[in-house]
Amino acid sequence: MQILVTGGTGYIGSHTCVSLIEAGHSVIIADNLSNSRYEVVSIIEQITGQRVIFYEVDVTEEAAIAEIFSKHKIDGVIHFAGLKSVGESVEKPLLYYKNNLLSTMILTDACIKYGVNRFVFSSSATVYGENDVPFEESMTLKPTTNPYGETKVMSERILTDVVQSNPELGVMLLRYFNPVGAHESGLIGEAPNGIPNNLMPFVTQVAKGKLPKLHVFGDNYPTVDGTGVRDYIHVVDLAEGHVTAIEQVTRGVRIYNLGTGRGTSVLELVKTFEEANNIEVPYEIIERRLGDIASCYANVKKAKKELGWVAKRDLIAMCKDSWHFEKK
Repeated sequence: MQILVTGGTGYIGSHTCVSLIEAGHSVIIADNLSNSRYEVVSIIEQITGQRVIFYEVDVTEEAAIAEIFSKHKIDGVIHFAGLKSVGESVEKPLLYYKNNLLSTMILTDACIKYGVNRFVFSSSATVYGENDVPFEESMTLKPTTNPYGETKVMSERILTDVVQSNPELGVMLLRYFNPVGAHESGLIGEAPNGIPNNLMPFVTQVAKGKLPKLHVFGDNYPTVDGTGVRDYIHVVDLAEGHVTAIEQVTRGVRIYNLGTGRGTSVLELVKTFEEANNIEVPYEIIERRLGDIASCYANVKKAKKELGWVAKRDLIAMCKDSWHFEKK
């Protein structure tokens, strides 16, 4: 199939493009490069040996998206493009609602107009709000603690409503947890512009000496050591989950958690990183961050049962691959 990947030069998007090509599909990328680099396109081509079509466009620009759909026979869409910092969304809610909702609506509208019936949406575990862990797909969604999470909830509702009136359309909502790690080549990984919002690139940049110390946001949560607990998943496992999803899309809406089903605290991850790579990571406990919850990890039985997908790579591999990418 020929798959349009929005946000395809980003962290998860680039790994998914590699996995799609390795699975025999071709890729068109639409990305405005707001949190990525153009060089990633040539790196994807270097890893896979296949050409990638790239458009530097903002997915909220309706005319630009219509041009892509009119020029190419697109078989499916994987929609990653969106702003994704919890903290920034609290500071700039209007920016997040405008960008994340508009992009979903414009893409869905284009799919309907051009008869593209496979749509995979990059959702998030944040949609569960402060539910009891582990999070299950059948749970009633509680109000999230930040605008970023609300944009994911609203996008899921928009897509569900659209399917009701367009029964030919098939949508998979992938609620995934905390991707870390990098491609085994060390050529692509998580390389955010500016100071990282996510934990692992912050850890690797401190280990490398680019940043003086890691900031740990709070140590008084009701968890094993007081620091936040998350379900860390290797980005290549996550990418392979997206390939499985786009290949198995059927009519209607289906929802899946993509995670490992295990929770790891911030300090547990730091310790594992230090032991896996024989390097020290200095850290400082600071105040909690707005919008964060104590624990977040998945029940992943549904994805295994219905899609045949499971995460294969462990936390040590995540830590080693992340450090390998940072060093390169």
